[in-house]
Amino acid sequence: MTERLVVIGGDAAGMSAASQARRRRSSDDLIIDVFEMTQRVSYSACGEPYYISGDVPNLEQLIARTPAQFSQQGISVHLGNTVTEIDTDSRTITVLNGRESRVVPFDQLVYATGARPVRPPIEGIDLTGVFHLKTLDDAEAIKAAAAHAKNAVVVGGGYIGLEMAEAFHVRGITTTLVTSGAVVMNRSIDEDLGAIVTAGMRERGIAVRPGHRVNCLADEQGHVRGIQLDGGVLEADIVILALGTRPVSELAAEAGIRIGPTGAVAVDNRQRTSVEGIWSAGDCAEALHRITGRPANVHLGTVANKQGRVAGINIGGDDATFPGILGTAITKVLDIEIARTGLSQAEADSAGIEAVTAITESTTMAGYWPESTNMTLKVTAERRTGRLLGAQIVGGRSAGKRIDTFATGIWNEMDGLAFSMMDLSYAPPFSGTWDPVLIAARRAYERAM
Repeated sequence: MTERLVVIGGDAAGMSAASQARRRRSSDDLIIDVFEMTQRVSYSACGEPYYISGDVPNLEQLIARTPAQFSQQGISVHLGNTVTEIDTDSRTITVLNGRESRVVPFDQLVYATGARPVRPPIEGIDLTGVFHLKTLDDAEAIKAAAAHAKNAVVVGGGYIGLEMAEAFHVRGITTTLVTSGAVVMNRSIDEDLGAIVTAGMRERGIAVRPGHRVNCLADEQGHVRGIQLDGGVLEADIVILALGTRPVSELAAEAGIRIGPTGAVAVDNRQRTSVEGIWSAGDCAEALHRITGRPANVHLGTVANKQGRVAGINIGGDDATFPGILGTAITKVLDIEIARTGLSQAEADSAGIEAVTAITESTTMAGYWPESTNMTLKVTAERRTGRLLGAQIVGGRSAGKRIDTFATGIWNEMDGLAFSMMDLSYAPPFSGTWDPVLIAARRAYERAM
């Protein structure tokens, strides 16, 4: 008997699940319908700031696959369709397309609704010229507005905030980043490393105003003209609110699907929810942190794709599990690279793990190499065992991707001593004889022991 798989959400997790299920089950065995509320599916949201900056010249380059391509695979994609209800008893969803509502039955369902930008109660948030960045439509609108902008303000010092500050700066727009923290990236890296990034941004011509919460946007005939800060109005004809994202889990909660402590959908390691035949993956779903053993909710395309793949494989009749996360992430602002993985000292303390940290100052290449730049590494290790728990890196070009070496060691539960003896490559244009990651891990191990 033919089954129907309904997928709610057509980006990374949802389309990965649909594709993997289709590879294992034919159209005669499994009908697949994807319902997406926007007008595009399967695209790289992470590339949007670089489209706005001009580094990516064509928006279509960010689209991995089109609905027509999925249709050739036997996956029906329904754009502009918003799912308004999931009835777990009747095994149906209610879908709204414009003014028309219809009920669609399902046997299996993938809940992949993603996350939405945080919209705090700021006066003037709906003014013309005020944007959030989430969809390709957002990116198009921001780029069009930026073409006529002279002064930009980015509110929020996280990943999107930094990337958008870079995008405007590259376009020649006078740019100020406003953050409530003492430094930028204060939720991802420690304050001492965040201070390095903050100082570097200022040196490169991006103003940073820390310690400010924005409560009011100044208005001029319906268009934003700035943000209200203590002491006056900071002028802006374009404002980006980059205050983080939250999982879209309300529809699941209303259907009686269990929501975890993070506010995202609770799933097991096969991406199953609390309701039989309903799966969840991506930004709206929890994941197990490999070090703490606690549920986490991270909004990364890497995690979404993997979780969607696992769900689709299982729906397809094979067996797959998602092994968890470390929270590995990387970004840059101009030529400053920032990366992190695992736990900081504070996060280890919160998880009840006794830990120490060690800081290493080094260079991205051999110190005498002309293009070598400074880098700072901060490594967390478990006290008495020396097991690596986390790492943070801030530095020049070629610094950031070294975080992947740390992530590999932490994933495999290596201690700092064993890690420090790994056989890594060496040549002066790439590193010193002892790569900085090896030195940093050894120092953390010595402190821990």
